[in-house]
Amino acid sequence: MEGLQIAAVLRKLPELPRKTLGWRFPAEDTAVLTLAGGPELVLRYRPPSPELALARQAGGGGPRTPFQKLLAARARGPLLRAGQLKLDRVVIFEFGGEEGFVDVPPVRLIFELTGRNANLILTDLEGRILGVDRVVTPEQNRYRQLRPGLVWTPPPPYDKLDPRTLQENDLEPLLGQPLTRALVRTVDGVGPRLATEAARRAGLEPDHTLQPEDLPLLQRALASLVDDPTPSREAPTPSWREETEAALRKPLLAALQRRKKTLERRLEDYARARTDLAQAERWRRYGDLLLAYAHQLPDRSERAQLEDWESGEPVEIALDPALSPNENAERYYRRAKRARARAKRAEREAPRTRQELEALEREIETVRRLALPELQRRLRERRPQETAGPGLRLEAPGGFEVWVGRNRKENDWLTRSAHSGDVWMHAQGVPGSHVIVRARGKPVPLETLLFAARLAAYHSRARGDKNVPVDYTLKKHVWRPKGAAPGEVLYTQAKTLFVDAEAPET
Repeated sequence: MEGLQIAAVLRKLPELPRKTLGWRFPAEDTAVLTLAGGPELVLRYRPPSPELALARQAGGGGPRTPFQKLLAARARGPLLRAGQLKLDRVVIFEFGGEEGFVDVPPVRLIFELTGRNANLILTDLEGRILGVDRVVTPEQNRYRQLRPGLVWTPPPPYDKLDPRTLQENDLEPLLGQPLTRALVRTVDGVGPRLATEAARRAGLEPDHTLQPEDLPLLQRALASLVDDPTPSREAPTPSWREETEAALRKPLLAALQRRKKTLERRLEDYARARTDLAQAERWRRYGDLLLAYAHQLPDRSERAQLEDWESGEPVEIALDPALSPNENAERYYRRAKRARARAKRAEREAPRTRQELEALEREIETVRRLALPELQRRLRERRPQETAGPGLRLEAPGGFEVWVGRNRKENDWLTRSAHSGDVWMHAQGVPGSHVIVRARGKPVPLETLLFAARLAAYHSRARGDKNVPVDYTLKKHVWRPKGAAPGEVLYTQAKTLFVDAEAPET
């Protein structure tokens, strides 16, 4: 989104302050705030295409990441203000406090819709960061870090023309410059898409060199963009709901496609089995001939040329020189028996498999048409049913044993089974494995911690990324909240390591 588009969404917000009715989370990168008596505010913060929108019945459920849990717990009061820094792609929401058994102080939620650097940041009223969706380290940006404990600083200031108050003579410095490039560089809230749209509304080509007679046309085009910044010429971009549905549909379709490939390979095996049945009689005949002529065959022969007494024609038979003639005959008998058994099974199972494949193809088409609530319901039901086990067990440098969970139930089992003095690890802010270093209170060297941290990063959604933050703390500081799903935990007193999400040598 570009600055004028964000401003248009904020203008449609109902009058503030307004009571809020809580947060919902349709995906790991989407938050939905319900406003009393009004629409729902949707914050989609996935790089590189963040989006701010108003919707109704946006769907969603409980928090999915540690940051979403923090957001739901701390931004609970009324929405007091919502403002934009000039027409920049930064929006600040201020929430009032809430009194209760445990008072919740007021906070600010800062939404940076800055393309590949998009982020969501929760701060107190003094600007100190309480939580951030994507931590920014000095290695990633040495000028502007984002992590809990630091003070949030806005993006660097700039001086551009405000299209809401723009007059024709304010555009004179643009004369002689290519139109869209000059607009992006000079006019606040206008990016490449809206600059192209302004050129279209002005009746000019995007790379047109501005002349004095173009300025009135351009000023009117920019004024119309302020009122309605919807690009009319570009292909429609998917809404946040469509993209959320696509993200939820993807794992369901992937599982169905895997099953489809399995059934297709099975049908191919059945076809081969019917082809091999034609060979079964020949292999049985080879066995008969080898037994009949066994006394004439030398040991360690690789081939035998025998006369078929039924047809009178010579038959050449390949032999295993490591086996005797009788053992070679038995080998051909077994091959013929297996071929007949496979063909019999294929005749029995192929019709059933074809029916299952046809039903699966109909199911794939059904899933492609499902709406958001039904997709969410199916994903909730599609949890692994296997019995939880001890997960992967590896030996780290220094002789420490490291456990890695491979699913929710294993994560839950490992964390509950760990000693209070073991080290617990998890990639920060993304779904992934719980990793336990079996320390039992002993000091753990840095080499072992880095080994385990790479495992945690590799067995997470961040696999393949560089400088992935991995939190670690003692198991005694990790707990599962009441009512939380298996594998969902909260933790305190954590430190962070930054590693590449690549599998360590084991």
